[in-house]
Amino acid sequence: MNITYIYHSSFLVETDSCYYLFDYFRKQLPKLNTEKPIFVFASHFHQDHYNKKVFELLKQQGMKNIHAILSKDISKRNYPETDGIEITRVTFHQHYELPCGTELQTLHSTDSGVAFLLTCPEGTIYHAGDLNDWVWKGEPEQENRQMTGSYRHEIQFLAGKTIDVAFLPLDPRQEEYYAEGMRYFLEKVDVKTVYPMHYWGEPEIIDRFLSEYPEYRHIVKQTETWQ
Repeated sequence: MNITYIYHSSFLVETDSCYYLFDYFRKQLPKLNTEKPIFVFASHFHQDHYNKKVFELLKQQGMKNIHAILSKDISKRNYPETDGIEITRVTFHQHYELPCGTELQTLHSTDSGVAFLLTCPEGTIYHAGDLNDWVWKGEPEQENRQMTGSYRHEIQFLAGKTIDVAFLPLDPRQEEYYAEGMRYFLEKVDVKTVYPMHYWGEPEIIDRFLSEYPEYRHIVKQTETWQ
């Protein structure tokens, strides 16, 4: 698998047979092979995770075989306006069979929409969307406890699975709680490679995590935009 970081929570994964593009928000896309199909995943409706302009950009490149996998909370008013795009609406805790030998399972986000677990011939890919332990300083203790419980409940659905590549939030806005979601995930899930995301233009948060949790240096990767 060839992995390209686009921006924020958006990644492009290229396999021998197809592309998987997650949570496009902004920035240009790299040059694509127009003979390959592309699957465009949007985990939820938030503007930093879904921008229907992506379909125009793909058409401009001459991409012909485009599949959109959109969380059910995305309004149909915001569906692609270009023709010839196959759309699959997804909700949480479901299983979907996609072309190119791809199987999709969905988890329930602790914010909006879903998280994606893909199994394809080249391996297993997990994109969290906004599924994270969103604990915030100053919030009521009971609400923070409920958030942590909900997050950990969802991560249990990944128990016993081996994930080749995971894209996980690491959000500096959470201050001292920034690492809670990723740390728990790494403790409970067998994952080979992790790419942090959703760090709002502050990649130094990755260095902080690796400094505080050096045992994960062999798993957690730095992310750099392709441009």
